[in-house]
Amino acid sequence: MITAYTYQDQQLKIIELTIEDGLPEQTLWLDLYKPDDDERDWLSRYSVEEVPDEEDINEIEASARFYQNKDGLHINSLFPQRVGQDVRGVNVSFNLRSRFLVTIREEDVGLIRLLRNYLRLGRIMVATPQALFIELFNLKVEYLSDLIEDVYTVLENVGEQVFESNELDDVFKLITLQEDSNGKIRLSLLDTQRSLRYIQKYYRKELAEDELKEIREMLSDIESLMPHSQFIFDKLNFLLDAAMGFSGLQQNKIIKIFSVAAVVFLPPTLIASSYGMNFREMPELEWYFGYPMALVMMLASAAGTYLFFRRKGWL
Repeated sequence: MITAYTYQDQQLKIIELTIEDGLPEQTLWLDLYKPDDDERDWLSRYSVEEVPDEEDINEIEASARFYQNKDGLHINSLFPQRVGQDVRGVNVSFNLRSRFLVTIREEDVGLIRLLRNYLRLGRIMVATPQALFIELFNLKVEYLSDLIEDVYTVLENVGEQVFESNELDDVFKLITLQEDSNGKIRLSLLDTQRSLRYIQKYYRKELAEDELKEIREMLSDIESLMPHSQFIFDKLNFLLDAAMGFSGLQQNKIIKIFSVAAVVFLPPTLIASSYGMNFREMPELEWYFGYPMALVMMLASAAGTYLFFRRKGWL
């Protein structure tokens, strides 16, 4: 799907294009969502270099994620995406040209939808592709900050559940999920930092002073978010250790109950074993009260062992 965003008479127009259409005049942003081969061929008509495919977009090497060619600046950036309780990373390809910005993505990205709504409602006013690019990264940094706050909130509840819940399976799953989410948030922060530093270093001549100032502010925000991400990792490790320790205590209590039960019933078992011997000469074999006496001895020995444990404070 090809979507063109144009500014005409200071009004944003959103135009859905087909491969039969041409590039509209005054196009500010060209967004390709899950483009097929025909749509990539359509974009190649307005490109000098080869249009990156899905494999190129997901490449992890720095030389493939940040580079410049005759089509302008190319940046492949990782965007966070909330899916239920999980956080996923979605790679988006940016081609920043002098006239317009080109984005290519294989998945829906909530921040791009948010930017689209802001542009439609007039909450964001941009006149250049560089300003549009910076506004999207501003939204990204703010969203990453919100995700970190969400993880903080979840961890506060997890800390209470560790010591109050008898079922720790859900707690372990929640800790693991938050650890994975925090890792993806941190990865996205690092990727954003690398992208902005690359622009600041190699694209600064094309940027206005206000735009450079915004980039510096975003880099400063990222630097301030990094310690929070590290603190979350430390807190997750503490909660995991606490949950493991508490789980060990619960298991020890269960094992203690079985151990005490075994010791309590050991004397009765000894008495029963003695009277279960098949010897001919045993004094109580012919005695009328022999059987009741054996039962009383077994009950008394079990009760005596239990009271002894209680007096010692082992129960």
